[in-house]
Amino acid sequence: MRLFSSIYLLLLTYIIIAIVFWGNSLQKQSERIYSLEVQNLRTAVDSAKSPVEYTRRYSVLEQNLSRRTKQYIGEGSAFLVVIIIGATIVYSSFRRKIILSRQQNNFMLSVTHELKSPIAAIKLNLQTIEKHKLNEERRTGLISKSITEANRLNDLCNNILFASQLEGRQYKATREKFNLSEMAEDAIAEYAGRFPRRFEEDITPGCYIVGDKMMLRIVINNLLENAVKYTPAELPIAIELHQRQNMVALEVKDYGAGIPDSEKKKILNKFYRVGNEESRKSKGTGLGLYIVNKVVLQNRGRIIIKDNTPSGAVFEVLLPLEK
Repeated sequence: MRLFSSIYLLLLTYIIIAIVFWGNSLQKQSERIYSLEVQNLRTAVDSAKSPVEYTRRYSVLEQNLSRRTKQYIGEGSAFLVVIIIGATIVYSSFRRKIILSRQQNNFMLSVTHELKSPIAAIKLNLQTIEKHKLNEERRTGLISKSITEANRLNDLCNNILFASQLEGRQYKATREKFNLSEMAEDAIAEYAGRFPRRFEEDITPGCYIVGDKMMLRIVINNLLENAVKYTPAELPIAIELHQRQNMVALEVKDYGAGIPDSEKKKILNKFYRVGNEESRKSKGTGLGLYIVNKVVLQNRGRIIIKDNTPSGAVFEVLLPLEK
């Protein structure tokens, strides 16, 4: 990218210098023409005998010189502006493609890891059940873990599918009235089964909204998954759901490293993740928060990312309250 930027800047500088050079050459040529025309005028008209005629024709020559100068400056400036605008558009487009290509490469690396992990866990559990005679409690535990990993795999596939549908505008949202409080409690209970003693909840009962029930459940799941991923195992994750005037506010608070202000908007972009996928400790696809943002906007809400105290991040989702 740096090599491309350097070459691109060098070529653009060369083009600008060439335009200025040719503009200067045209101006000098125009001045030479003006000098020849003045000499011809002095030969053709005696300024002493016909001062009025000489002054009139001399004024015309000066006007022609001024007109050509303005023409060269105007056309050269317009051409220069068009080139700069075109060069900026081309550079921005190429830069976006390079960034997207890197993000897609990171996505392929991360999604491979995310798919292999639950598959490997399920396979190991099933092989253990097959090869060993286990008691009922142990057998039930392995089956439960396999179901949990299968649900995790299902969530990942749903994220990939819905991200594709949202990007292609193929998904048509449904609208129905439902209890967001119950949905949040169900989601927390499911994640608490996978990650015991991690969640602190403060849910106001009876918060009804109208929206896409299935997609908003994915929003809650993705926010919880994101919080678990970035919060150290010994620290809690707080989930709050309250009515705020005519809105329902869902807050998921983690105590991780936090998000720099410069990254708060970027992390809502598709595939965007900070750092290199091969060296990053926490894995992911870069689709979770992208889907969260898209779905919240489709349901007439908004998402706000704030700093937590003493560390971490707060993801606040505001949705219209059904009166």
